[in-house]
Amino acid sequence: MAYIRPQHAVLLKRLSGPRYFIQVVAGPRQVGKSTLVHQVLKDLGLEAHTVSADDPEAQSTAWIAREWDMARILAQRNKRKGAVLVIDEVQKVPRWSDVVKARWDEDSRKGIKLKVVLLGSSPLLMQQGLQESMAGRFELVRMQQWSFAEMQEAFGWDLDRYVFHGGYPGAARLIRDLPRWRSYMRDTLIETSIARDVLQMTRVDKPALLRRLFELGCNYSGQELSYTKMLGQLQDAGNTTTLSWYGELTSQVGLLTPMQKYAGQQVRRRASSPKWMVHDTGLMTAPMGISLAMAKKDPALWGRIVESAVGAHLLRGAREQGYEVYYWRDGTHEVDFVVQRGRKLTAIEVKSARIPSALPGMSAFHEAFKPARSLLIGEGGIDLAGFLLKPASVVLA
Repeated sequence: MAYIRPQHAVLLKRLSGPRYFIQVVAGPRQVGKSTLVHQVLKDLGLEAHTVSADDPEAQSTAWIAREWDMARILAQRNKRKGAVLVIDEVQKVPRWSDVVKARWDEDSRKGIKLKVVLLGSSPLLMQQGLQESMAGRFELVRMQQWSFAEMQEAFGWDLDRYVFHGGYPGAARLIRDLPRWRSYMRDTLIETSIARDVLQMTRVDKPALLRRLFELGCNYSGQELSYTKMLGQLQDAGNTTTLSWYGELTSQVGLLTPMQKYAGQQVRRRASSPKWMVHDTGLMTAPMGISLAMAKKDPALWGRIVESAVGAHLLRGAREQGYEVYYWRDGTHEVDFVVQRGRKLTAIEVKSARIPSALPGMSAFHEAFKPARSLLIGEGGIDLAGFLLKPASVVLA
């Protein structure tokens, strides 16, 4: 039996009710958006017209209008229950939101029972369309890489497997064949996400530079690396402003975020060297060409992978709950993560091995900023598995 994600109940309830809005299902590639919608449609028992803007003919708003008319025929044929129109990768159609808004408003006036689900893997383009034309007409369903709880329930994974391989469900059955797993991560996830999502979001003058920044950022996940130092390792002409913009793009598609240093002042945060953090540890470990056993034999590397797993969990929660995630350093004192929720600060330190009871970084940060809470995850603190099994917002509450 196929695993049912938590978002299933949300989308099913919204589409089942008498009052409904356009449902927008957005998130990175290969996290189960299409599968979720297919499962919900099966449970709804409604006729559906499903199309994708990946179709070569989907080059204009006329294509959306034509497919919408076909879905209307289904809805009018089933006057009591109506029908569902599903458009995948809708952000690829220029000015898609204009025609969707016009058709939706027309259906509302005429009482046509056509329910609409839009799927997209480019958050920036989806957000632009929604803000420009769709205000008050849509509800958002966020989809992200799978949590430890989901991978454990669906595939029986233990903690180490999740920490090393991450939360992409399509890759789960390939982990016993590491070359195939790495190929899937590289070709199906990383390259496709960059080529179809990042490079199509906005103008990118140096695609090769963006790819190298992504590779370098994933390799340094859990570490600080300034844009100036990155330029010294990249075989391409560029500047720190360009790299900063490219880092913002990889963050917007839910792949790699350059976390800023917490300083209490926004200007000082932006001037700091970023600490790179993947949104899924598979993006970090797959290019390394090593196994789980090899990674665990290197305490420093394993510690960085564990920290990246915690960081990915926090970043996914930030997208859903609206809090901010930073790091902090002052000389030799550091704190792995600083979470800001309104005026409330939570300092978080991650340890994958036994450590002394004293945490000078935590003490220094507490003295400087008076956080509401200080958390230690790992040895001597909150159990790592327990932390990853719960939504980050629950632990931070």
